[in-house]
Amino acid sequence: MDLSTVRDLAAATPAERNRVVDLLRAGAIVVVVLGHWLMAAVHVRDGELVIGHLLALASWTHPLTWVFQVMPVFFIVGGYANGLSWRSARRRGLPYAAWLRSRLRRLLVPVVPLLGFWLAATAVAWAAGVPAGTLRTASQVALVPTWFLAAYVVVCAVAPATLWLWERAGWTSVAGGAALACLVDLVSIGTDTLLVGFANYLVVWATVSMLGYAWLDGRLSGTGRRALLAAVGAVGMVALVWAGPYPVSMIGLDGAAVNNSYPTRVTMLFLGMLQGGVVLALEPLLARWMQRPRAWTATVLVNTRIMTLYLWHLTAMVLVIGVSVLLGGPGLGIEPLTGGWWASRPLWWAALALVTTGFIAVLGRFETPRPDDAAPPPAWLPVVVTLAACGGLGLMAGQGVVDDDGVHWWWPVLTVAAVGLLLVSPRRVATR
Repeated sequence: MDLSTVRDLAAATPAERNRVVDLLRAGAIVVVVLGHWLMAAVHVRDGELVIGHLLALASWTHPLTWVFQVMPVFFIVGGYANGLSWRSARRRGLPYAAWLRSRLRRLLVPVVPLLGFWLAATAVAWAAGVPAGTLRTASQVALVPTWFLAAYVVVCAVAPATLWLWERAGWTSVAGGAALACLVDLVSIGTDTLLVGFANYLVVWATVSMLGYAWLDGRLSGTGRRALLAAVGAVGMVALVWAGPYPVSMIGLDGAAVNNSYPTRVTMLFLGMLQGGVVLALEPLLARWMQRPRAWTATVLVNTRIMTLYLWHLTAMVLVIGVSVLLGGPGLGIEPLTGGWWASRPLWWAALALVTTGFIAVLGRFETPRPDDAAPPPAWLPVVVTLAACGGLGLMAGQGVVDDDGVHWWWPVLTVAAVGLLLVSPRRVATR
């Protein structure tokens, strides 16, 4: 998509559109991308790649994650957008299956080339004798974004139900979600059953999305209400970290007894309240800024290719690291956390941004699928696609696509096949 097209889109924006929603969506993803690139404290020593993680090397960075772990903001924005979209569908008489298919196409079609790339790359590398551990780490790191994509897809799928609950129970539904999330953590942490904790991927993020409904409905209007929301979030966060088993870092660390993000814990809900209250208190200022043509055009530019940016930014990093190691480690010879390392981070970001931009230029077209004007699909179709695609994405994000016995090709194939169902004529699917 060329810049003139983006300018035309920006100029054609309806006056009633809440531009702050788009700004927060774009800003959250940019912060995630830069954060992922910064946390990769890797360097080459004596010809060997040493993998480090900024949060593991510098504990002083842990409190900063209360600011830079911005996925709650993304889900608040998602709640606003999904609420607006589903209400529009209800007014037009569009059935749930057709609405969900449209949302899934926008979210899942861009992941197909990513999975195809890693399936082909790992298969070739495995045949060439690259160690399984190296391929598993590389693919697992590259596919980290699919964790939150899977969670967001599930939250979208249940948005009509959670919006129905919000419309009838209001803030009681948020309180109920918080109570249920606490119960899940109590059982999961208390019995050391990690699997139970994964229920909070749905409970926590669906509840956070209700804050977006509150924003949409004017239930968070005024600085006072927004400050109160932030205060509730801050008090909840401090209480849980100080008196509970939760660590300070809102980004998961390998080897930690409890992680706040793997699986998602109730702390992320209170972080959403804290962050939501703060950013919404700034809404009037941000809204005025979005009236500036350049600022709004830049926001539109990011949003038109936001999925490609999010999905491919870690693949770009893995490839840059891999090429550097093959060449003897140029650019990776500085010890992490030294003054030289910090000074080189802008160059590191620039190099990765250049590679990511190349991916966006080639693959961004997958974010603009053909108009979804087909007949509504059978009711089961988008639900099956959601379950199959999210199951495959979750497995790959957690384990990569390679194990000691080879490439687990059926995981990406499962997801790609599920997405393929979205592109099949619904009339042909329904009449088989």
